[in-house]
Amino acid sequence: MNHTPEPVALRVRQALVDPDALRSRLEDRGFELEPIPGLPDYLRVADGPGSVAQTLEHWLGFFHVQQAVMGLPSLALDPRPGERVLDLCAAPGGKTVHLAELMEGEGPLVAVDPKEKRLRGLMSNVFRLGCTNILVVAADGRELPDGALFDRVLVDAPCSAEGNYRRQEGRLPARTASFQRYVTELQEALLRRAIQLTRPGGVVVYSTCTFAPEENEGVVDRVLADAPVHLESIPLELPHAPGLTEWDGQEFRSELTRSWRVYPQHLDSGGLFMARLRKTGPDQKGGPAEEAPGWTPIPPAFPGEDTEAARARIQEASRLLEDEYGFDPATLGRLGWMARKENLWVQTAESWPLEAWRKRGGWRLVSAGLRAFRAAGGGKETPSNQFLTRFRNALGGSVEAPQGSSPRRRRELTREELDHLLAGTALQDPNLPAGPVILYHDGILLGRGMVGRGGLRHEIPSHQAERLQTILQATGS
Repeated sequence: MNHTPEPVALRVRQALVDPDALRSRLEDRGFELEPIPGLPDYLRVADGPGSVAQTLEHWLGFFHVQQAVMGLPSLALDPRPGERVLDLCAAPGGKTVHLAELMEGEGPLVAVDPKEKRLRGLMSNVFRLGCTNILVVAADGRELPDGALFDRVLVDAPCSAEGNYRRQEGRLPARTASFQRYVTELQEALLRRAIQLTRPGGVVVYSTCTFAPEENEGVVDRVLADAPVHLESIPLELPHAPGLTEWDGQEFRSELTRSWRVYPQHLDSGGLFMARLRKTGPDQKGGPAEEAPGWTPIPPAFPGEDTEAARARIQEASRLLEDEYGFDPATLGRLGWMARKENLWVQTAESWPLEAWRKRGGWRLVSAGLRAFRAAGGGKETPSNQFLTRFRNALGGSVEAPQGSSPRRRRELTREELDHLLAGTALQDPNLPAGPVILYHDGILLGRGMVGRGGLRHEIPSHQAERLQTILQATGS
C-alpha cells in the first residue's frame, strides 16, 4: 500500500452546508464519494472528473481537503464548545479549523505559529471556512507567555514527515544526525511548554506525521519521566497499532502502548503517531472561560482604541445588516464585535488571554475571528467578503435560492452577467442603490459588489475571482 497513490479525502464544513446536500452536489458533478468508517465528517473521493479542490463547493468553503489520518489528533483532543483551546503548531490550519468545528465555533481557540508565510496559509483556511472563534497569534510556541491556562492543547509538532511517504511518491526526506537532534529537542520543548500552559485536569495531545520512534515514543517517554502528566487511552474506535515499548535497544514505559501508531493500511491514508496526556492535580475547570484566571472578555475596542467610537461603529454596522442586507437578528445577537483600526471584527471566542500576556513580548495578535466591516469614506461601513460568505444563510442565501423578499442590496446574476463582472466589465442596473451590493448566482451568495458611477463591479479579491472564473469555465457551473 505504501507504493500506491493515496486517495483524496475531504472533511465537510457542517456549519456551512448539509453533508447530504454537499455529497449530492459533488456527485452531480461526476465525483464518486465513499464514507470513511469511524470518521463521520469525512468522505473519500473514489473517482471524479478532476480535482475536487477545483470545484465551486470548495471555493465556497463547504469542505476542506485533508488526509483522513490528519483528522485523528483533533478528535483525540476532543474539544468542547466554550472551552479554552490552544493549537501550539497551527499552520497551515487543517487541524485548527477542525478543532473550531468540533467546538461548534464557541469559545477561544488560540492558533499559534511563528512563520509569516505559514500564517498566511493558516489565515486563508480560517477565512475560507469562516471560523469565528479562532484567535491567530504569531509566536514561537516554546515562548508563549504565561498567565492564562488552557483546557486542551494540541501539539502537532514539526517532524521528519515519514508518514507522508505515499504523498511524496515514495521519497523520504533526508534525516541527518543534526536534524534528528534539532527536531527532537524542538518537539520535547513544545510538548513541555504545552503541559505548562494546560490547567490541572486538562488534556494535551502530542502528534506527528512520522514513524520515527525517536520523535514519538522517545519524546513522550522523556517527558513522562518528570512532567506532571499521565498517559491516557485514546477514546476513539479506529484501526491502529499500539505505541512501541522498545526500539533500537532502548526501552520505553509500558504505558506507551496507549499511544497510537497509524499506518497507511489502517485508513488508506498517511501515517501518524499520537499520544493523549492528562495533566495531574486538582481539576480547575469550572465557570465560563472569561471567569478563569488570565482570561478576560474581548472588548468592543482593541486595547488603546476609543471604546465609544467603536460602539458607535458597531451599532451602525448592526443597523446596516438588519435594515439594508436582511441579516437574521437572532444570528446577529450571537456575535461579538471588536473595532481595530479601520476594521470591525466579529468573533465567537468571547474571551482572550491578551491582558495576561501584555507584560511579555514575543507574540503578536494577527486576527480575532473574521473581518466583518471596513470603514470607507464619509463614515460608511463596507461589509467584507469573508463575512458575507460565512453568514450567507443568515442573509437569506444558501445552497438553495433565497427565501422570501430580497433586501435592496442584493443582486442575482445570470451566468452571462457573472462572466462579464469577473472579466472586469461593469454591469448597468438602474434599480441598484449606490454602494455595496451582495452578489448571488443560482441562489448562492458569492461575495460583494460595489455600485458606483460606472455601474456595478465585483469586489471579490482578485486571486479568488480568478480562481472562481477558472472553476466556472472548467465546470460549466
